[in-house]
Amino acid sequence: MPEFPKTVKELFEKTIPTNISKDEAKAKTLNAVYQFDITGDEAGSWVVSLTPSKVGVSNGPSPDAKCTITVTGKDILDIVSGKLNAQMAFMSGKLKIKGDMGLALKLQNVLKAS
Repeated sequence: MPEFPKTVKELFEKTIPTNISKDEAKAKTLNAVYQFDITGDEAGSWVVSLTPSKVGVSNGPSPDAKCTITVTGKDILDIVSGKLNAQMAFMSGKLKIKGDMGLALKLQNVLKAS
């Protein structure tokens, strides 16, 4: 049974870096920088870099982000754990995407807890 993150901080500091490290070469092929603007109880900004020159997660906004995802902390945790479908969250306005929509679709493999 997969271990799902219990907090947004755990998601960005443990789960996503662990998922990236499982296949860093594959992560680099996305060649994108993503910004996550988390709202609600665990508000904050994180950057997930998946480029040939840099792979990792850091705090704060990034001017290099090609795709910005805005979502509440509860909803991002529900998406990662499978309780909330990302497409349904987008369609219902719970998840907002600015920038390259195609990149957002490719990100799902990196976010999923395993």
